[in-house]
Amino acid sequence: MAKKENHAYLGDPVISHARHNYTALSCDQTVEAALETLRNARLANGTASLYVVDEEGKLAGLLPVRRLLTSPPKTRISSIMVAKPVSILKSATMMSACELLMDKRLLSLPIVDEAHKLVGVVDITLFTDQVWFATQHWRDDDVFQMIGVHLALQRNDGAWRGFGRRFRWLLCNIAGGLVCALVASRYESLVSAVTLLAIFIPIVLALAESVSMQSMTITLQTLPRGSAPWSLVLSALNKELVSSAMLGVACGGLVGLLALCWKTNGAASFVIGSSICASIVTACLLGVAIPAVTRALHVDPKVAAGPVILASADIVSLTAYFGLAGWLLD
Repeated sequence: MAKKENHAYLGDPVISHARHNYTALSCDQTVEAALETLRNARLANGTASLYVVDEEGKLAGLLPVRRLLTSPPKTRISSIMVAKPVSILKSATMMSACELLMDKRLLSLPIVDEAHKLVGVVDITLFTDQVWFATQHWRDDDVFQMIGVHLALQRNDGAWRGFGRRFRWLLCNIAGGLVCALVASRYESLVSAVTLLAIFIPIVLALAESVSMQSMTITLQTLPRGSAPWSLVLSALNKELVSSAMLGVACGGLVGLLALCWKTNGAASFVIGSSICASIVTACLLGVAIPAVTRALHVDPKVAAGPVILASADIVSLTAYFGLAGWLLD
């Protein structure tokens, strides 16, 4: 498939550039039968590994050509293959495939669907030296966009235009801070009575902001650029829900235990631990939902989502923190 100009295809789903002239061997085949299959198949140039599937067509392993050629004829493929090979979902982007090939030092990647069935192969020949450079540049640009700064535009902007681009997203943080201040003012008497709550506010906010940005980063790397199917968004949401619950219990339990050991206030320590758990779960879900919503509204999710997620995470976390404290400690 012809490459698009300016490496635009890095944002395409990897399946759109997949190679389909691969030969999938069966786990139950012998080396002798596999060699006969390969003699009758058209293999792509430079094939270094062969992929193995089970009876349902699911990817089961990969078979290096050297193992195939040096094994006895009656040996079963399942006994010499490399199980659980690195693979990539068909909905992932070409940039994700490029990064995975670089990180794992692979020559090719099997492409699988949601049921883990082999549907194609992407190999290193699709990526030139210029694309490796573009991928690294794109990765750097993503980091800046996540904090509300578009690197490519910022390099060419004058001082005033750069100020305008950055200040409008900082207004998001200012607005979020003001809302947090209003929330805190409603519980002024509670904070005065239980000073331990005030001491742990920075930890609650820092954890919520960190996990929300982690979730957003994972979401932006997982979802394809452009329009993303809602089934993929729901899948990412479900995965983050499980991860966030584990993170919330671990972080909330640890901080709550430290608070208990420090001030021996059981009720306040329970509130701190519980609210951290709740805020982390909510912040993780925001990290998936907000990029998906901004993309649906045709707004660049990397530029818009970062400041919005940070402000939202602060507001939700502080509201949960004081709301739970007011309910349990009243």
